[in-house]
Amino acid sequence: MHVVSAQEKGIAIVAHRGYWNCEASGSAKNSIAALKQAQELGVWGSEFDVNMSLDGQLLVFHDNSVEGKRIEKHPASDFDYYRLKNGESIPNIDQFLEQAKKSPKTMLVYELKKHSCDSVETNAVDASIAKLKEHGIFSPDRVMFISFSYYMTCKVARLLPDFVVQYLSGGKEPKDLLADGVNGLDYAHHFFVEHPEWADQARELGMTTNIWTVNTEDYMLQTIDFGVMYITTDTPLDARRVIKENGVKEVR
Repeated sequence: MHVVSAQEKGIAIVAHRGYWNCEASGSAKNSIAALKQAQELGVWGSEFDVNMSLDGQLLVFHDNSVEGKRIEKHPASDFDYYRLKNGESIPNIDQFLEQAKKSPKTMLVYELKKHSCDSVETNAVDASIAKLKEHGIFSPDRVMFISFSYYMTCKVARLLPDFVVQYLSGGKEPKDLLADGVNGLDYAHHFFVEHPEWADQARELGMTTNIWTVNTEDYMLQTIDFGVMYITTDTPLDARRVIKENGVKEVR
């Protein structure tokens, strides 16, 4: 086991789509309330998903479609009617970043969602960077990027070499990611089960490591065993308890 390494370096909790799994958030994923609750809980980071609409607006929403309407094929106003579980409208990036600014210690784990082609993805990356600059939080101390799109992952890594940029899809060895300028991996739990050596390889290469989405105690214990840096979870309170009970430092 690699528990000694985990104890020395600690592990950071990332609230998946914010801390939505609580009464105060109304079970609304990617909501302003979920971000606020993650901030108040004091976890290291809060993850959120960003899609770009036809008119270039950035919306914080997980799926690429809303009730069958693909976000990138419709102007943002077409989704004004939609409500999250807690009654909030779909946040745009300005609303989301205004809340983000209220807690400088909370790392924003910014997921760039896949879009239909490279040109649209390029626009989404450029718009994201512009908004972060506009809101005064364009800093590697405030934001890291993740994506299932290898094109977007590599593009951000080239543009922003000082930022943490992690690939989500899995299947690529750490050395191959690093060869393309990507300095982190954020893989589903099963990839680390199948390739337990990848966490050590990434650490030796100076890369960052994350596992998603870890919601059971058994998986949390395995995540500690792997010695990764971040654990992304829908149940941050459970993760905090398991980390503490196993004598591991929670990085905040």
